[in-house]
Amino acid sequence: MNVLWVMAHPDPRSLTAFLAAEGRRALSAAGHEVEVSDLYAMGWNPVVDAADYAHDPAERFLVAATAKKAHGAGALSADIRAEQEKLDRADALVVQFPLWWFGMPAILKGWFDRVFVQGYAYGLSAPDGRPLGYGEGFLSGRPALTVVSTGGPARLYGGRGIHGDLDELLFPLQHGTLYHSGATVLPPLLVPGADRYTPEDAESAAKELRERLLTLWTTEPVPFRPQDGGDYEADRVLRPEVAPGRSGLGVHRA
Repeated sequence: MNVLWVMAHPDPRSLTAFLAAEGRRALSAAGHEVEVSDLYAMGWNPVVDAADYAHDPAERFLVAATAKKAHGAGALSADIRAEQEKLDRADALVVQFPLWWFGMPAILKGWFDRVFVQGYAYGLSAPDGRPLGYGEGFLSGRPALTVVSTGGPARLYGGRGIHGDLDELLFPLQHGTLYHSGATVLPPLLVPGADRYTPEDAESAAKELRERLLTLWTTEPVPFRPQDGGDYEADRVLRPEVAPGRSGLGVHRA
């Protein structure tokens, strides 16, 4: 299998980099091919710009529509096309980053902004004309694992921790991006207390990561509700009888 590993950390001596190297080594030893997008090492440009789409500056820059047109015409910038080609080859996706201010680093957000364009990652239709999304899409059938490190201890990211539940903090990525694109979204791997790791802690985390990577295709995914599975009305709002009396992010998990 071919695994695309996308990582975002500015220091090649970091725990993130160490774990990425150990993870890639484990996948390779198991017979998998691994492609890497190390965004800082690549000098990735995270900023959406009209130049990405060969856009006429005399016209209004409607980002989604312009990107879709450029994708269809083969006019996306070379760096975007290269990342899309990696995704096209991938049978699984690993996204690894430190949690900064309760989200992914800007360089990684910019990777999604520029690579997951309309007409490629969303805005697609099934053969019967149904719009694809939330369980169906260009990543259908491919597992996606998020590996996230935090400065604080794990208890702060539990259901009653002051920083908030990790699953909810990652909801925009896990549900709004990966699941919306059709991926089989796996429970995230939390690497807590990263700034105070000892060599023994690092090896323990590497062991857990290896185990997760070698079960990419067998791990039970996060039970998000598919958009066309019967739980939602035609307007994509949950039916009244589904999770009655509840609201918020958690209702989108079965």
